[in-house]
Amino acid sequence: MSKTVKLDAAKLLARVPEEYVFWCQDGHMLRDINELGEALAGMSDETFVSHSNTEKNDFANWVQDIIKDEKLARDLMNSSDREQAAKRVAERVDYLKTKLA
Repeated sequence: MSKTVKLDAAKLLARVPEEYVFWCQDGHMLRDINELGEALAGMSDETFVSHSNTEKNDFANWVQDIIKDEKLARDLMNSSDREQAAKRVAERVDYLKTKLA
């Protein structure tokens, strides 16, 4: 495995600096994509819709602009609901973890 792939995976899974954490409408603070996946799996649909709707997708924007994971950002933009978004994040986290081994 190339060192670059391993380093890229580690960067995508890493916690963001404190000034870039994602604050959910329900008060939860997300520091990395693993926490995003866990939050999506457990948050209310109301909280999800306040961040992801026809006008905006705060989750995808955070992943694109802060985490720098273009693939996951696209997947989140194309997710039709909270469950699908949570599944796509979990799949991405699992994939990236395989690159660390």
